[in-house]
Amino acid sequence: MREVEDRNGLTQTVFRLPRTKAAPEGEDVFWARQDGLADPLAAITNHFTVNDPALTDPLFGYKYKGSFRPLMKHAFTASLGKAAQKAGLQTLQGHGLRIGGTLEYLLRGVPFDVVKSKDRWASDTFTLYLRQHAEILAPYMQATPEVHESFIRYAMPPVR
Repeated sequence: MREVEDRNGLTQTVFRLPRTKAAPEGEDVFWARQDGLADPLAAITNHFTVNDPALTDPLFGYKYKGSFRPLMKHAFTASLGKAAQKAGLQTLQGHGLRIGGTLEYLLRGVPFDVVKSKDRWASDTFTLYLRQHAEILAPYMQATPEVHESFIRYAMPPVR
């Protein structure tokens, strides 16, 4: 992980994932500090404190029976499911987890095209998850023409 500062003095953390489903050759991903509970820097700092992985261990992993295991999808979703159940929340599966981050940025007023790029959505598929989120879509449905055009372009299915 490395901190990168741009010419405007804005800082982000960049790290390399050796491979992902969409990029088997690996890719750089990044984040910026956030206010409150959604701060990824606080989360990874806590992870390092609690799990204390060695430099040779996977970045995202957990202790299990005296060894450090890479965090796989099944263990991750099972852990989130238990936490959600304890908190009395609905359990999210698959893309429901990823869309949560997308929704967070949209609720902060970040435009659809910026969120799409930031979250590395390769297509407009993410709009399928947004159709019932009136709070996000309301600003794009107002009488202001330029906002309305933006909504049509990113949230409506193509004409067939």
